[in-house]
Amino acid sequence: MRTLDERHAEFLDRVTRGEKVEATDWMPDESRMALVKFLQMHALSELMGALPEKEWVPRAPTLARKLSLMAKVQDEVGHAQLILRVAEDLAAPLGKGREELVEELFTGECKFHNVFHMPAPTWADAGIIGWLVDGAAVVTQAALLTSSYAPYARVLQRVCAEEGFHIQHGESICLALAEGTPAQRRMLQEALERWWEPLLLFFGPPESNSPASAVLFRYRFRTKTNEELRQKFLSKYVPRIRALGLTIPDPELRYDEAAGRWIYTPPDWSKLKAIARNQGPLSQYRLGLRRLSYEQGRWVREALLTPAAQAV
Repeated sequence: MRTLDERHAEFLDRVTRGEKVEATDWMPDESRMALVKFLQMHALSELMGALPEKEWVPRAPTLARKLSLMAKVQDEVGHAQLILRVAEDLAAPLGKGREELVEELFTGECKFHNVFHMPAPTWADAGIIGWLVDGAAVVTQAALLTSSYAPYARVLQRVCAEEGFHIQHGESICLALAEGTPAQRRMLQEALERWWEPLLLFFGPPESNSPASAVLFRYRFRTKTNEELRQKFLSKYVPRIRALGLTIPDPELRYDEAAGRWIYTPPDWSKLKAIARNQGPLSQYRLGLRRLSYEQGRWVREALLTPAAQAV
């Protein structure tokens, strides 16, 4: 009979060698709890991420734009469901089910991503979200395709593929506005200025000292740092943004050839702390919408969970 320390050492050795972990495999409690929290935050961010764009479905300028935006919103909710299924399998030994995972969003025990606390006042914001916010998400999620937790890595293959269509959708909106009237170009520039700091904040501080983050790296659930991901995003999107004739609102932004990295004005990291307390610009409004929707759908969930004999 192996001791707990021996099982822990064996698990760590497996993931260090690059092996994948399945839902039925034994794993240390600290890794299980950290991964549940990580997946929970990802799933609920996908769910909350549908709200800024949902606001623009009735106001999209054409029927084609309306339909494509509706399809994108549907995809985001679908991603939330897929990732929640992975999370609830992991959380079951901890005594948590799907209901508990979702309800922790309303109690503040689980956070959702900083970008979804932000307003989207114009049609150009819908374009920037689709192009650049989803672009930042794919940079992050593509790096997680090598995650040592196999069920999550498999789900991300589908998520990343669909997010690729979302990026094209957002880029199409931005291209149309960039080639449009002076007022449309101005609207696009103003949206970029609103979203630039949230995009830098998207990846988190350069160095994360949280215990949960350390656990994710130790067990190779994550392999890229926040700054590595931010640098990859800047390398991919700064040239594309400038190609549209847009001005990035950072006079210090430049690529340092010698250092091999982008130099940028650091965003106000304290804003992340306020958002973590659900004190962002639209935090409470969007949580209220999600809570209302969740309560209105409770009877459907209860009906689905009721045994057939009791339902008669």
